[in-house]
Amino acid sequence: MTKYLVIYEQGDDGAWGAYSPDLEGAFALGRTRKEVEERMHEAVAAYIEVMTEDGLPIPDPCHEAGYVTVPAKVSDRP
Repeated sequence: MTKYLVIYEQGDDGAWGAYSPDLEGAFALGRTRKEVEERMHEAVAAYIEVMTEDGLPIPDPCHEAGYVTVPAKVSDRP
């Protein structure tokens, strides 16, 4: 099993988007976080399948994410 970083972003309209910085072109959109997670799983699987069928190398995961805590209050989203 290989684990790829996925970035989830919520838009101002409440919809969600996701992408993997390790897999250029693998992205998904959805109305909810759960929906975009499911679609992103499908997008990554399809991306790897196409790369394999085309005989292209599958990128190794090389991105990581973390958080930084700062003493600032962030306003709530509407």
